[in-house]
Amino acid sequence: MTVDIITPEKTLFSGETTMVRVPGKLGSFQILKSHAPIVSTLEKGIVYVRIPSGETLQFEINSGLVECKKNKIIILVE
Repeated sequence: MTVDIITPEKTLFSGETTMVRVPGKLGSFQILKSHAPIVSTLEKGIVYVRIPSGETLQFEINSGLVECKKNKIIILVE
């Protein structure tokens, strides 16, 4: 699956992932391959992205929005 993490100024990350964990308004949740379509608001916290090599990247955010559909994840953040 692919993920794009985008701020108003630039793209923080764009690439393949095996897992994404985001700080949702009702608590943290993770997205894996073939996840059901979802749109959710995000709170201040850390977005974790596990890339195919096994390394986990971290991105600190203040707020945002995540959309997952057909193994494509778009995260708009501040």
